[in-house]
Amino acid sequence: MKLLKLVPDDTNIRFLKLRFPFFIGSIILIAASWAMVAINGLNYGVDFAGGQEIRVTFTETAEAPLAELRSTVAGVESVGDPVVQRFGAPNEVSIRVKLPPEAEGNPEFANQMTTAIVSALEVGHPDIRIDGVDSVSGKVSGEFRQDALLALVAAMLAVALYIWVRFEWQFGAGALFALFHDVSLTLGMFALFQLEFSLQIIAAILAIIGYSLNDTIVVYDRIRENLKKFRKMPLPELLDLSVNETLARTVMTSLTLLVALLPLLLFGPASLFGMVAAITLGLFVGTYSSVYMAAPLLIWMGVTSNSFVPQETAADRQEKIARGEA
Repeated sequence: MKLLKLVPDDTNIRFLKLRFPFFIGSIILIAASWAMVAINGLNYGVDFAGGQEIRVTFTETAEAPLAELRSTVAGVESVGDPVVQRFGAPNEVSIRVKLPPEAEGNPEFANQMTTAIVSALEVGHPDIRIDGVDSVSGKVSGEFRQDALLALVAAMLAVALYIWVRFEWQFGAGALFALFHDVSLTLGMFALFQLEFSLQIIAAILAIIGYSLNDTIVVYDRIRENLKKFRKMPLPELLDLSVNETLARTVMTSLTLLVALLPLLLFGPASLFGMVAAITLGLFVGTYSSVYMAAPLLIWMGVTSNSFVPQETAADRQEKIARGEA
């Protein structure tokens, strides 16, 4: 059986020829993403904003009346703008409401609000069944946000340190900047489209960091091998050669993941849409950043063919002189 080859063996694409416009474009996208986060903010879910989540099922109705539910919940005192979404089957619904400021430090207030919402739902919709109630206080949600931010920063720094030890400091800095690019664009997408930002999205971003890192390490490994093999080759040509040599593996890995993600993105449950959208975006930006962010930075940070040659110390020099080799 003939092997499927999506990329020919003799591919010779000049990726680095366009490194300046792509790099500048990426810097603009990073700045735009953070500007979007500052202007629009992130649409924090109950995990990060604090609030109540009530999951209900309509036992005698095939499809939940979302508009009526939204109106019923909004009519309850102290409830602001509720988030009412289908959750799984068409007759299953998730109702999320944020806690008002007066609920801070007052657990009874949240319980009373939940009781009022449930009572209003049961009066207006007798066939409703309460499947569960989750509560996150404002203090706990603030701790969640802080812990999530620390987890992301710690993961990125640990990755950069690992690559620094395994390669050279320039490689660690390049990988860290590529990860910063990927995380920034993901946050920008969530701020632009106001998708709900929850703990699931933090897990998705950590998955993006892992995928992007894996892709970057594959390219860096080939660059290191080629630096030792082709000592006199100009660095831009060597980087192009390394990216082309790993292109078949990159394309096959990305397409395989995309085949698994697309059905979930198009037909999956609404509760998973944000997480799958984040991973799908990360698939593209992670591959892009390993070529147009991580690789060109090596040129600008002075990596040469001598970067992996052990430096001769004074003691080594004395030993050579003693052996008559110098």
